[in-house]
Amino acid sequence: MNELTLLVLRVAFLALLWVLVFAVVYALRSDLFGGRVRRVPEEAASAAVAAPISAPPAVQSMPSAPSPGTAQDRAVRTPSKLVITSGGKAGLEIPLGTEPLTIGRASDAGLQIRDDYTSTHHARLLLWGDDWVLQDLDSTNGTFVDGRRIDSPTTIQIGVPVKVGATTFELRG
Repeated sequence: MNELTLLVLRVAFLALLWVLVFAVVYALRSDLFGGRVRRVPEEAASAAVAAPISAPPAVQSMPSAPSPGTAQDRAVRTPSKLVITSGGKAGLEIPLGTEPLTIGRASDAGLQIRDDYTSTHHARLLLWGDDWVLQDLDSTNGTFVDGRRIDSPTTIQIGVPVKVGATTFELRG
């Protein structure tokens, strides 16, 4: 093999290695920091704000039967906080309002969990009627309620463990 062919092969191999290095760095960057944020034109943003927000279809089909007991009994059983029982933020209590709570690694998440097993936007906890419902947002590693992986919006009861990544939490009154 002549020297010119060997030099061309060496340069091509070196270029291929650099392409591989850049691909790995790009994948790590997007995994750690998320995708790029698009700017929405003001007209589209104002139209989105004016449009009514609807709940996920599976949640809309849930029965809306009133829970038994008096209003005072229901108030006692209604969760008022989310408590992290294990993981990096164990012991943290987050008060629940009426707004949905996004769980994930993203900086805009209401409950930000920084671990390798949590997606950027992993799950959403939202109030539907008198019940809190947990919805998995197509996460890679899944969301587990009482040890079972969920694939549709699921009602969360007080004291039932919910696992997102390496973090476990539960709702408490």
